Amino acid sequence: MSLFRKPQPLAVHVLRDAPELVAGLRRALESATDSDRPGLERALALAEDAAARPDAELRGRWVRQRLTAAGHEGPADSVEAIKILRRAEPGLTLLQAVTYAKEAKETEASEGGEGAAA
Repeated sequence: MSLFRKPQPLAVHVLRDAPELVAGLRRALESATDSDRPGLERALALAEDAAARPDAELRGRWVRQRLTAAGHEGPADSVEAIKILRRAEPGLTLLQAVTYAKEAKETEASEGGEGAAA
């Protein structure tokens, strides 16, 4: 490993189809019956909320899911958690795993629970 190596891009890409979902729900609302409208309005609110979430939050939740699946319930940014994450996802570099673990820790803090499953 060289100290002068070019840094690798983050390996986890967040795929978002929420904007298309939101647009589809808005179109459906235009022609919705009175009985369908409340459900579509609720679905639209949920989709808009999901579309507004930052990529770092989604990656943080992804990390917590991987850690929970491996049986880890402690802090997401602990050394043990990073080791578990790299074993669960062998393609992650140490830098990527640390970055994602920090995002998971920040997500946990903003949701109000350290070590809580997302």
